[in-house]
Amino acid sequence: MAGLFVKKGDTVQVISGKDKGAKGKVISTDAARERVLVEGVNRITKHTKVTSSARGSQQGGLVVTEAPIHVSNVQLVDPEDGRPTRVGHRKETVTKTRPDGSTYEAQRNVRISRRTGKDI
Repeated sequence: MAGLFVKKGDTVQVISGKDKGAKGKVISTDAARERVLVEGVNRITKHTKVTSSARGSQQGGLVVTEAPIHVSNVQLVDPEDGRPTRVGHRKETVTKTRPDGSTYEAQRNVRISRRTGKDI
């Protein structure tokens, strides 16, 4: 199973399904199930049992919340032009410092937009 191309906090656009065209921020990701929770997308109504707390306040009834959608149904929004784009990766060499003060070279992956080639 490949990793997800979106992270928490990314802005994505829904590309298929009942909310096609909607944009929202990723609230959470579930890599095992390949699902993402997007703010304001795939809203469902849950019926919850009414309970009362020790102070007498009541909670429950109809609760409207977001449901997770499959990661293949969303596409990352390019920060440059606000249009959906595919995600690529580029290796970047960085210099890191050890606790004893010595330095070494390491590589890290940087996400890039396939549309513009800019870092995301």
